Amino acid sequence: MPLIKLGHTETRTISIAALPVHVFAYLSDPMHLPGWAPAFATAVTHEQGDVWRIQTSSGDGRAAVRTARDHGVVDIVSPEAPNRGLFARVIPNLAGSELIFSLSFPDGTDQAAIDLQMRTIEQELAAVRQHVERAATAGATAA
Repeated sequence: MPLIKLGHTETRTISIAALPVHVFAYLSDPMHLPGWAPAFATAVTHEQGDVWRIQTSSGDGRAAVRTARDHGVVDIVSPEAPNRGLFARVIPNLAGSELIFSLSFPDGTDQAAIDLQMRTIEQELAAVRQHVERAATAGATAA
């Protein structure tokens, strides 16, 4: 039986006062990445299929954005190693949404590096909430 290597997974969540369909629509559009994840993406261009070219402050990279609308799934992963990346779920929270981000780190990753990355994740969650709630409020005002 092959040995399965596990890493360490960290998860953060945030409540959002907007319907899951609105949170999913914003999060699943890779063009919005620079708006909510500026430390990860400064610009995004479509490459092919679900693969996108991501420009960062340290150079170019690629990410596959894999979604399942009916299940609230938005995974932003390495095209070459789809078990590495950000795994996001949008689930109902009564009349609003809960947004869940999970990241896995290789065994032995320095705790300080994990803590730093998770602080960034918390900022990204807050940025998604701010944008989606602002858009929901603007839409309600216009109605």
